[in-house]
Amino acid sequence: MPEPTPVLPEVLDQIRALPLAHRPLIVCDVDEVILQFITHLEAYLDARDLVFLKHEYRLTGNIGGKADRTALPADDVRRHLLAFFDETSHRQDMVPGADAALRELARDWEIVLLTNLPGGHNKPQREKLLSGMGIPYPVLANSGPKGGAVAALAAGRPGPFVFIDDSPTNHSSVSASLPSATQIQFVADARFRGSLLRESHIDLVTGDWQETAAFIGGILKR
Repeated sequence: MPEPTPVLPEVLDQIRALPLAHRPLIVCDVDEVILQFITHLEAYLDARDLVFLKHEYRLTGNIGGKADRTALPADDVRRHLLAFFDETSHRQDMVPGADAALRELARDWEIVLLTNLPGGHNKPQREKLLSGMGIPYPVLANSGPKGGAVAALAAGRPGPFVFIDDSPTNHSSVSASLPSATQIQFVADARFRGSLLRESHIDLVTGDWQETAAFIGGILKR
């Protein structure tokens, strides 16, 4: 079991700026959960004669040239990821049904969007894009594993708590930092979702927002 993840000071400042709320809490990721990520990244890579080498949930070691299938060095992967966000984050498409499902859930739950953005940049752009899609919930920019931030968001609230994210790393971090959270591993792309090994702390694996909303709706009825 990983050690609990500390919350970054810059993330804690964002959490402290949120209005006080006393309803149950959903902390939801953005990329590949609310906004399409993998399909856009594949288009970016294709334009540069690059591909995912496998449909596995990692970037470093899994992006390489179409012709030679040689994995790019980690620094090159980071450089491409920054360029991708610069070029694409203002025009990502919504995962179907995300707006309606979140709107339904917001009747009973407080919703906070916790997104990892390279360098913390593009947060205002992301807020504008989401708001224009009918997804007007607070956006917090994080870096690295999310367990510390989720635990800080939950502190002082009555619960229950739900965490929705695609990343196995983030789910392991939340399991260590807030084990009482219900964890939903949401991956919009069926190929990458199918490659996941479901960990014991995951309560639901899905790529469907209707299923997600129904599952969460059942929590308050237990």
